[in-house]
Amino acid sequence: MRFITAVLLATSVFGATAAQAEMKLTSKDLIAGKSMTDAQVFNSFGCAGKNISPELTWSGAPEATKSFAIMAYDPDAPTGSGWWHWSVFNIPANASEIATGASGDKKLPAGTVEGHTDFGMSGYGGACPPAGDQPHHYQFTVYALSVDKLPLPETAPAAMVGFYVRANTLAKASVEVTYGR
Repeated sequence: MRFITAVLLATSVFGATAAQAEMKLTSKDLIAGKSMTDAQVFNSFGCAGKNISPELTWSGAPEATKSFAIMAYDPDAPTGSGWWHWSVFNIPANASEIATGASGDKKLPAGTVEGHTDFGMSGYGGACPPAGDQPHHYQFTVYALSVDKLPLPETAPAAMVGFYVRANTLAKASVEVTYGR
């Protein structure tokens, strides 16, 4: 049996002012209060999902934004350090969405790079908690960055991408879902 909930979260690193809209992240595939479909579940490690990267749309990024990054993370993974499911960086500043399946179909904006996940490969790696665990939390976060590009190769592990992303973050917004089996 699986359990899913979704919560939308948004924050600005410097705090929103009356003149500055708060950054927001929405998704047609990760909807608050609805079950995550098997489309975003991994297809390996005992899981039988379709492993399709979710659609993500964002707005309200600061004017100084020079690029975006997306990170998907499970803090509940029994590793001692969580589990990185997706790292995407060098997304152009004029982008405001990633289409469903963009990772698998290579339909990301020109110049965008996908780093390695904890599955040991580049690209989206869906939810797949150990059978019998309490539902895990999956945090999809888009970051507005102060730099055009992160100086990292496609082989960069997600923890390294996260280090560079956080060092250059202007604002961020998240969608959090849970999944259990």
